[in-house]
Amino acid sequence: MTLTIVLDTGPLGLLTAPPRRPEARACSLWLADLVAARCRIVIPEIADYELRRELLRADKTSSVQRLDALAQATEYAPITTSVRRRAADL
Repeated sequence: MTLTIVLDTGPLGLLTAPPRRPEARACSLWLADLVAARCRIVIPEIADYELRRELLRADKTSSVQRLDALAQATEYAPITTSVRRRAADL
């Protein structure tokens, strides 16, 4: 059974922050360990939307680029009725 990790805006924010920040580096190492362990990494579309909106508002274009790269390298969970209902169950 593969462990599934669903990233919310907190970890996503750290993963898209400038890598010079110690907590951002630590979060990146955590994610690298999960990938090395062959975990399934999922970004919910709603979390992407919430974080992206804030990054664009703050004009953090480098962080938006890191978010785009992360979305390409992981699984993306679109918002659907079944996804919203499953999220409510969790």
